[in-house]
Amino acid sequence: MRWDGQKDGADRQQALPGLPGLVRSVRTPDFADVVFHEVNAKSVLNKVPGGGLPFGWTVNPYRGCTHGCTYCLTGDTPVLLANGRTKPIADLAVGEEVFGTSQGRFAVTRVQAHWKTSKPAYRVTLSDGTQVVAGGDHRFLTDEGWKHVTPGRCDDFEERPFLVKGSRLVGTGRFATPPAQGGEYRVGYLWGAVRGGLPSDPDVLRRVRDFAGGGVPRESELVDRPVEPGEEWSKGFLAGLFDGRGSSSGGELVMSSSDSAVFEAAVLALMRLRVPHVVEVRGVRITGGLAERLRFLHLVGPAVPRGNAVEGVAVPATPDLAVVSVESLGVTRTLYDITTGTGDFVANGLVSHNCFARNTHTYLDLDAGHDFDTQVVVKVNAVAVLEGQLRSKRWRREHVAMGTNTDPYQRAEGRYALMPGIIRALADSGTPFSILTKGTVLSRDIPLLARAATSVPVGIGVSLALLDRELQSGLEPGTPSPQARLELVRRVRDAGLPCGVFVAPVLPRLTDSVEQLDELLASIAEAGATGVTVLPLHLRPGAREWFARWLARERPDLVDVYRRLYARGSYVDVRYRRWLAERLQPLLRRHGLDARGGRDAVGVPGDDEGVWPEGSLPASTPTAPVVQEQLTLL
Repeated sequence: MRWDGQKDGADRQQALPGLPGLVRSVRTPDFADVVFHEVNAKSVLNKVPGGGLPFGWTVNPYRGCTHGCTYCLTGDTPVLLANGRTKPIADLAVGEEVFGTSQGRFAVTRVQAHWKTSKPAYRVTLSDGTQVVAGGDHRFLTDEGWKHVTPGRCDDFEERPFLVKGSRLVGTGRFATPPAQGGEYRVGYLWGAVRGGLPSDPDVLRRVRDFAGGGVPRESELVDRPVEPGEEWSKGFLAGLFDGRGSSSGGELVMSSSDSAVFEAAVLALMRLRVPHVVEVRGVRITGGLAERLRFLHLVGPAVPRGNAVEGVAVPATPDLAVVSVESLGVTRTLYDITTGTGDFVANGLVSHNCFARNTHTYLDLDAGHDFDTQVVVKVNAVAVLEGQLRSKRWRREHVAMGTNTDPYQRAEGRYALMPGIIRALADSGTPFSILTKGTVLSRDIPLLARAATSVPVGIGVSLALLDRELQSGLEPGTPSPQARLELVRRVRDAGLPCGVFVAPVLPRLTDSVEQLDELLASIAEAGATGVTVLPLHLRPGAREWFARWLARERPDLVDVYRRLYARGSYVDVRYRRWLAERLQPLLRRHGLDARGGRDAVGVPGDDEGVWPEGSLPASTPTAPVVQEQLTLL
């Protein structure tokens, strides 16, 4: 079979700019419209963050990425950190905590991925003066939902929503520029911190010593307050006073002082910087809502982080954030984006959708088709790198889970055949492992998996949501049919291997009738599955919008039903989860799936008794409650 771009550097326009370790980007007639980006990875055995899963390590030989909403903002765009400060998006690192949103309130989340490339840039200007430069595919939250910067198509059927003049964005509006902390600022900070009552906070003391040149100055050693303080002195003074006599409890910012000269200086400094405030018995309180509180904190730059002034606060919507213009800059710029746990972040005061280019080959748990299957990153040296990592004296042969993020048996595996080498490397090193997949390419490796199981514990899990072929092809285009996946379960079991099935996701009013569930569970039991876990639909940001469009197009009669069921966020209403669990119990018992392995296998998220199905993890791995999120098994 001929491949386009066999030579290194061929057809570089297909490549993903900025992709580390890129060897080449190639196409093949076997995979229409798919570009494979071959990379040399530095590591393939990766630690799983957090402690909510019954495994600590994973191997991902592939990862998918979309050419849609990726790499979206200029590098100097400030992002709101969890400590209340800001950092340019270009300087963020994986693992850092930032603010996203959850159920309409600001919530702390972590950066899971960081990306950059070059794309045409557009400037969005709002009525309050806020400006951001972004790619045309980027999305911001408006009072009418997520909207892209420029027009285009979301899929093959309809135009995507986009910003127009008058669109009202959601957030606080532009962030203030942090102070430069020059000479006047430092003098003002020392005056405010020392005269205001120097606290014992180590961050404050460290800054005081730095600004004073080593020691902590006495009040008598301070430089006199200027007759007419400038802006920089005022910023430093307010930062010092707030560090010494400020509080941010209950989301309010208050400064107090029994020294009348200090109190008077605070009021004058706030007036000079045009910070809205009121004088109360308890002190001076910043007014104007979250937008002005953040402006104050960013403008003066206190040493003590004040993230508690933001966390849990309702995300504001204001008419001041109306779009005035969206203009093309006519140039290509280096743009950045991140992936977060909440699916969004706050960019220059605006709620911004995060990058779709995640470490998965599927489209947000629902669409394993065009977007994520057309750009596939292949770690061509995965086997050699894994063998080296497994030889390390520090490796303790802990359980390795594959398929929890990226399906190792996606279509690319049929061409690159990386999994046989990975299986052999794990088995030869004495490392137990499990595989979760919906890819029937796994059947090729069943003999190898059976041999590996004689040396180490091996677990297999298959994802299967429904039997309706027409509905499945609409929701999971490009994936094996339900019948093919049932046959995969049979073949795994015939080889003497355990195989659990994840019935995920169950779609309210679409796949949750007694007849549908009964037929599905009967087929799974007949195939010989060793356990079942059932998960209702989870609509995280991105998936929610995609599914809403699909539902409006295919089943408009259910739109209001889903609005009610998912009114509180990504998870379905708890009453539905309980209802589903009650419906499942007799069906699971009928088909002998309720107590295989000596434990309940309902597994509906939110239920305390939910566990992983028998066979999805190695036999030696202890079971653990299902985490409150649908696994990415697609």
